[in-house]
Amino acid sequence: MSGRIVLLGATGYTGGLVLGAMLRRGLRPTVAGRDGAALAGLAEGADGLEFAVVDAADAAEPGPLRRLLRPGDVLVSTVGPFELLGYPVARAAAESGAHYLDSTGEIGFVRALHHRLDGPARESGAVLVPAFAYDFVPGNLAGALAAVQGGEAVRALDIGYFATGSLRRGLSRGTRSTMRAGLTLPSPRWHGHRLVEQRTASAVRAFTVGGRRRNAVLVSGTEVVFLPADIPSLDEVTVYNGWFPELSHPTNMLSATAECLTRFHRGRRLIGALSNRPIGGPPDPDAAERGRTRSHVVAVASAGGRPLAEVHLEGPSIYDLTAELLAWAAEELARGGGRRAGVVGPIEAFGLEPLRQGCAGVGLVEQV
Repeated sequence: MSGRIVLLGATGYTGGLVLGAMLRRGLRPTVAGRDGAALAGLAEGADGLEFAVVDAADAAEPGPLRRLLRPGDVLVSTVGPFELLGYPVARAAAESGAHYLDSTGEIGFVRALHHRLDGPARESGAVLVPAFAYDFVPGNLAGALAAVQGGEAVRALDIGYFATGSLRRGLSRGTRSTMRAGLTLPSPRWHGHRLVEQRTASAVRAFTVGGRRRNAVLVSGTEVVFLPADIPSLDEVTVYNGWFPELSHPTNMLSATAECLTRFHRGRRLIGALSNRPIGGPPDPDAAERGRTRSHVVAVASAGGRPLAEVHLEGPSIYDLTAELLAWAAEELARGGGRRAGVVGPIEAFGLEPLRQGCAGVGLVEQV
C-alpha cells in the first residue's frame, strides 16, 4: 500500500463495525479518537494496532490530526454529527494530501464540503469521497446502472431506499437522531438541470419491491449532487426513503407541521428543544438484530414519464453494508485506486465498473 489507513471514531458504534470489516480484510489501520484509554484497549484487543488520541472538535488546529496525516494516507471518519464536527476533519485531510472517506448521511455537509474543499483537495492530490456508506453508495450505483441500461434517452432517475425485514428495532441512535433532525430540513432534488430545495417527505412515490408496491417519501441524497455530473443529460434526480411505507403519509403531515413551526420564533424554539432531547428507544442493533434485515435499493430511469430501465440492488443490513463499503474503499485508496482528486462521488472516484465489482464483493448485488 502507498499509504496508511487512519480510522477516526473507532470506539463508536459505526467505527467499531468498520474496524471489524477492515480487520477481516487483513488491514491494520491506525485507530484514532479522543478517549485514550478506550483506544488503548481496542488496539490491544486487535493484536496491537497503532492508536492516536485525536479530538475531532480540535481538528481545525494544526494539532495531532494534522501531524498524523501524510500525503497518500486514507482518513476514514465515522464521527458525527458531521455538520458540527466533520468539516475541520475533512479539511485536515485535504490540506495534508490525504484521501478521505466518511459515513455521513447529511446532504448539507456534503454540499458544503464540495463548495469549500474541492479546490484545495485537487491542489494537494487528495480524493475526498463523503457519504461512502449505505448513505448513499447504493443509490448512486443503482442510478448509474439504470441510466446506462436505459440508454441515451434517459432524462430522469427516481431512487428508492428500502429494507427487507423490520427496522423498528434495528436503527442505531445516530440514525434515529439524523432522521429526527432531517424532518425540519429541506431535501434538495435535481430539477431542470439545477438543484432545488423541497420540503422533506412532501412527495410520496410507490416502487415495486419484492413483487409488492411500497410507498416511499422524498428525502435528501448525494445522488442529486453527483449523478448529474456523471450523466449530464439528466433533467431530474429524486431520492426517496421507504423504510416505513405504512408511515409515508403521516410522515408527510409531520414534516409539514414542522415546517410551519419553524416559521415562528416560538416554533423554532420548540423544534430546537425537541431536537436536542436525548435519543431513547432500543439500543444500537447487535449482530443478531442486523441479521434480521437486508438493504434494498431501486432506481427507475425514465424519459417523459415513460420507464426505460429499472435496477434493484440488495445487500447486507444498512450498518454491515456501511462498514464493508468503507473498508473496501479505504483499501482501494490506500493502494492508489482513486481516479480523480477533489470532492467527488463514488462513481467519479472509482469508476462505474470497479465500483460495481467492489459492491458485489461486499454483498451488494443486482437482483434480476
